[in-house]
Amino acid sequence: MDPYYSDETVQLYLGDAREVLPALGITADCAVADPPYGGETSLDWDTWPDGWLDTVAAHTSSLWCFGSMRMFLARSQEFAAAGWKLSQDVIWEKHNGSGFASDRFKRVHEQVTHRYRGAWSGIHHDTPRERVDEPSDKYRRSDVRAGIAHTGKIGAHNHVRDGTRLTRSVIKGRNLHGHSLHPTQKPTGLVSLLASYACPEGGLVLDPFAGSGSTLVAARETGRRAIGVEAHEPYAEAAARRLAQDVLPLEAT
Repeated sequence: MDPYYSDETVQLYLGDAREVLPALGITADCAVADPPYGGETSLDWDTWPDGWLDTVAAHTSSLWCFGSMRMFLARSQEFAAAGWKLSQDVIWEKHNGSGFASDRFKRVHEQVTHRYRGAWSGIHHDTPRERVDEPSDKYRRSDVRAGIAHTGKIGAHNHVRDGTRLTRSVIKGRNLHGHSLHPTQKPTGLVSLLASYACPEGGLVLDPFAGSGSTLVAARETGRRAIGVEAHEPYAEAAARRLAQDVLPLEAT
């Protein structure tokens, strides 16, 4: 099977991931997936691809999946049946929403859940850190605080403040409506954080719904390899052009 696009670190295939991935026979460190949520838009392609969770499970044990609360609740049994256990969720807070309903709160977020299979100890996880405006120093807490009931007491310990903190679970990022190659294009900055968490440098990231190629770009930018599969040729062509240009004009503005 020949890739639609290929360079030293990235390969993009045209086709249905449920057919392409078994033919490739790869094992990835993680997958980053943005599947059709299924009926939440009027777009022709917005149909849930049955069986994709089982397909991806055969090629990796770590999965970031974009979705909505409605989608995750409706598909919870399918995630469980494919052996995917929930580790955490992250919220992407957009600068503006896309919904036009006036009888509900304006929706300006999407969820991304991290799932894994097997033992957690065998899953790569390295939480990115972000800069924070605080002094950099080292101090020792000699007191024993009461702590929180469900976490227990916090004893004496050394703590080094280095001007960073763990990246928080609510991540702000502009949505790209009107300036995107795909109707549901995700910002590469967000995808870079997800890939960096679940895949070591030099490792392999899998995207079964490659769309405009954001995951492939993010993987390459962060020193990782990537394989993507896209079923619709116009988007595959747009992603291939984007990858060949090696620039990110849509998100630099």
